[in-house]
Amino acid sequence: MAKIIDGKAISAKIRQEIKIETEKLIREKRITPGLAVIIVGEDPASKVYVRNKRLACEGAGMYSVVHELPETTEEETLLRLIDKLNSDKKIHGILVQLPLPPHIDEGRVIESISPEKDVDAFHPVNVGKITLGSYDFLPCTPAGVMTLLEESGIEIGGRDCVVIGRSNIVGKPQALLLLEKNGTVTICHSKTKKLAEITRRADILVVAVGRPDFVNGEMVKEGAVVIDVGINRKADGKLTGDVDFASVEPKASYITPVPGGVGPMTITMLLKNTLTAATKYAEMTCR
Repeated sequence: MAKIIDGKAISAKIRQEIKIETEKLIREKRITPGLAVIIVGEDPASKVYVRNKRLACEGAGMYSVVHELPETTEEETLLRLIDKLNSDKKIHGILVQLPLPPHIDEGRVIESISPEKDVDAFHPVNVGKITLGSYDFLPCTPAGVMTLLEESGIEIGGRDCVVIGRSNIVGKPQALLLLEKNGTVTICHSKTKKLAEITRRADILVVAVGRPDFVNGEMVKEGAVVIDVGINRKADGKLTGDVDFASVEPKASYITPVPGGVGPMTITMLLKNTLTAATKYAEMTCR
């Protein structure tokens, strides 16, 4: 029977540490970390995420502002807002909630955010820094996964690590971070042949495919660490991950639940990135 990795408890611990560091920055440098979140359209899930991010900022003692734009917003209007926020000294982190409406070029929007304020770590400059292993920010979900592993005392070095999923947001950066910690990393995706043979080799299996209960017990070796990044809503309204928890949990040594595993860590890492951005700004301006 697996040990459950409690993302809620680990997240709460780290948020308290972030709050203490935020209070110290405000007290010593008179700088309050500021995060601007932009949402375009009325996607219900995105609205929930944005609300949770705002509440998390307030809970950590940070300044937060949300810009809600209509679905019909023109790309140039959005770019002008980002340019204004890039110059705003009260704002240290800028986040554009994805997905964007189809008429807006997501890549162009991401590239318009100042790399120093790119707390999602999606800008090509920050992606390059991650590849080189010399970075200021990490994408929030992969960083959350790494923190869960670290806080749980799970050794990565020398172990076989398999990541299912190759998105720019999770899969690719997750593989790079595991590699940085000396894991032997395999990335699997929709074109991978004999997937189960590969996943059964994994000491650490990270699943981020967006398909409910995709990984079952027959795909996992005895004693593996299983990290479920997915969050899906079933027809009955219940949440489930990309891992079939019932069949995998008896075989795993550690496993993250859905909800309550990776999810709480994502916003926590956003707070950490915002604090980092504000701290670097303080160092630059207070010399």
